Amino acid sequence: MSRSRTLTVALVQERNHGDAAANLAIIEARVAEAAAAGAKLVLLQELHNGPYFCQHESVDEFDLAETIPGPSTERLGALARKHGVVIVGSLFEKRATGLYHNTAVVLESDGRLVGKYRKMHIPDDPGFYEKFYFTPGDLGFTPIDTSVGRLGVLVCWDQWYPEAARLMALAGADMLLYPTAIGWDPSDIQDEKTRQRDAWVLSHRGHAVANGLPVLSCNRVGHETSPLGAAGIDFWGNSHVLGPQGEFIAEAGTEATLMVVDVDLGRSEHVRRIWPFLRDRRIDAYNDLTRRYID
Repeated sequence: MSRSRTLTVALVQERNHGDAAANLAIIEARVAEAAAAGAKLVLLQELHNGPYFCQHESVDEFDLAETIPGPSTERLGALARKHGVVIVGSLFEKRATGLYHNTAVVLESDGRLVGKYRKMHIPDDPGFYEKFYFTPGDLGFTPIDTSVGRLGVLVCWDQWYPEAARLMALAGADMLLYPTAIGWDPSDIQDEKTRQRDAWVLSHRGHAVANGLPVLSCNRVGHETSPLGAAGIDFWGNSHVLGPQGEFIAEAGTEATLMVVDVDLGRSEHVRRIWPFLRDRRIDAYNDLTRRYID
């Protein structure tokens, strides 16, 4: 029987409070609460420093970008060191003038920046015009080693791609983490809203089951108006923590909240013994997966 290895994790599900200073102040308070409750790993939502600016295309928004390392990683690193926790954040990275990424950062409990992941899959949908801002990532699907385990960090739109989760698992990730910003068009009918949210949750549950790993997904909440005068986005929250069989360990609602829960990382060993999906993969038959489409 596999040994239990419990890790207390926290997800900070928040709304936008106006600007980076205000949002980081809230994050500091939430991380302090999480640490006081015993958390050793804290996951933040996608682009947590400000509004979800990708609802329109404007060159002025590039002023929000910053270098990594930079001011936010310094502040998050100090926060991680103060409370002895690992923090996974999400920033608008300025790599060079005219070259920007949507980048997750990992701060070790001693404050060091130990890794980053640049979002690989970039959407371009109504209200989510990310291709205007972000160059697709070039760091690959490489887990980041920390004191709490090997973190398979992905970002939002990556969550729809089983290949991304699988490659993180094949590289030895102990868990999958998704900083996220996803929501409804307020004008959609309720049935459509429900279908979208349920599909999003099911995608994460599928990644947990297929790879035998815990999954942590942290979404933002609140209504954010569109600079284009459109309906804006209602970010639906529903952040969750899943076990390696896709079971819910915890799930949030649609309001700002701090979730602190225990995850047994040792269960992956047991689940992979009874469901040996990695053993039975037909790697000799998957070459066509590298094709765009099989005509």
